[in-house]
Amino acid sequence: MLDDEALMQALNSTPVTDGRCQDLWREDHELDRWALAHGGLGGDGEERRWLRTARDALQAAESGTSAEPGLSQVLAGVRKVPRPSASGIEWHLEAEPERRLAVELVLAWADVEERMPGRLRPCENPECRLFLLDRSRANTARWCSMKTCGNRLKARRHQARARETP
Repeated sequence: MLDDEALMQALNSTPVTDGRCQDLWREDHELDRWALAHGGLGGDGEERRWLRTARDALQAAESGTSAEPGLSQVLAGVRKVPRPSASGIEWHLEAEPERRLAVELVLAWADVEERMPGRLRPCENPECRLFLLDRSRANTARWCSMKTCGNRLKARRHQARARETP
């Protein structure tokens, strides 16, 4: 099963660099590298397609736009089946091999939403496309990075106030 780190890597695979949106998963070899590092097949065109569909749907869900069609597509026909084990019951995912990693990505997102409701959200910088997982006690984080987005927005607000003051 994928962890929070893998989920954040997937969600943040479309950063804005120098004012232009980049897609780090556009290049097949980059996506294959990520897939292999997380137990995927790597080098499989169908796996890439499913991963991109899942990533785009999750980004849409967290940005407040419709993610239903993409998530439904990824999860169609997938089952979690209980199996007895020495430690009790284990749940096994039944999905086509090329779709398994995309399903795990959606399940990792659902797990974060359940464990930490409201903590996964987009950066408040409108020019940024990154997401953050707020682990602060007060749940008040606003930016993907204080160093970049936080400082930029605070500096802009300060400059705007300075211009308004005679």
